[in-house]
This record gives sequence, C-alpha cells and structure tokens, in this order.
Amino acid sequence: MPVDPPAAPAATWNDRSADPLEWARSRGNGTLADKMGFEWLEFTAEHCIARMPVEGNTQPVGLFHGGAYVVLGESLGSMHANWHAGPGRLAVGVDINATHTRSATEGYVTGVCTPIHLGRSVMVHEIVLSDDAGRRCSTVRITNMVRDLPSR
Repeated sequence: MPVDPPAAPAATWNDRSADPLEWARSRGNGTLADKMGFEWLEFTAEHCIARMPVEGNTQPVGLFHGGAYVVLGESLGSMHANWHAGPGRLAVGVDINATHTRSATEGYVTGVCTPIHLGRSVMVHEIVLSDDAGRRCSTVRITNMVRDLPSR
C-alpha cells in the first residue's frame, strides 16, 4: 500500500537533532487535531503529553466524545512512534483500541503516552487519558508499523 510522505521533506521528517517538543510542534498536529484543539505539553524519548478541551468535542449529551479520546490517543502514539522511528522512516498506525471508563464534561482531557514496545518494525504505545481532576477516563493502545519512507 503506498504511503504519502508527511508534509515535511522526507530527509527531515524524523530528524531527531531538534528538541523533541519543538520537533513535535514543528510537524503540525494535522487538520483534525487542530480543529479539536490539540495542544502539545511535553515530549521526551520516554513519554509525551498533550491535551484537548472538552468544549467543542462532546456528544449531544455533553460528554467528551469517545472518538475524541481516540484522536488524542492516536495523535500522541503516532507522533511518538515517528520520533523513535528515526530519519528516513515512517510509523503508520495499524491497530488502535480504546476502553472508556469515565466521562469528562468540562475543562481538558490530558493524554500521557508511554511506549510499551519500541521495535524496528513495530511499536506499541499506551495512552492514559484523564480529566482535570486526574481521573482516568480512557485507555488507548496503538500499534504502529514502521517502514522506510519511499524514495523520491
């Protein structure tokens, strides 16, 4: 299956010479995450953290939308996998699942992403999503396949 390379030139997409948080911010969030108010808070080799506002991302009954948890989780896990993939490589999601255990109704939902497995061809991350009171609302697990970027 062909994969379109990210907006950044292939030679610099995964260049890890920059500060990881600045690297993540400079790549952009993607239009969906931007529309949802995605905001990077922290990015290191060990984990990354971002948040989204509840307002504007709710179901009709006022609860944070289950799909919004998944958007936040996938954005975190995919970017962390891409940073670890290294120059000339691209991580693409092949599986994602979420278990929702609480509903956020105001403030922000914050995601903390930690790697479970950082292999050469497969990476797995767990993302814990919590409300402003620190209560876990959802747990997302994403698996990314890592491949070489296509030559131009």
